[in-house]
Amino acid sequence: MKNTTIDINESTIKKYVESLRPDNPEIRAQLDFGYSYDGKVVLLYEIRPVWNNPKELQQIEFAKIRFYKSKQEWNLYWMRASGKWELYEPFPKSTHLEKIIEIIKEDKHHCFYG
Repeated sequence: MKNTTIDINESTIKKYVESLRPDNPEIRAQLDFGYSYDGKVVLLYEIRPVWNNPKELQQIEFAKIRFYKSKQEWNLYWMRASGKWELYEPFPKSTHLEKIIEIIKEDKHHCFYG
């Protein structure tokens, strides 16, 4: 029998990413969104064609969410221009993934969507 356990956190992340994706396939070919999730680290990224080679796609990470089991909390990171992840100081931690996603959506300091 196949194990069909549903990860509620991945479901939450997938729902958020789906809300970002454009409906129009022509727009989606120029700008799309995706994520990777391994059970404790979520990476959210844009998917765009490379500017000088439109046939090649690149993934540009814009948010990282990490779960610390020992603390039972999620930490939110943003990527600096240097390419290094930094804890998002205005609201760095939460025990609820949904609250972290709300902070990314709000993007009050323009760290995630520019």
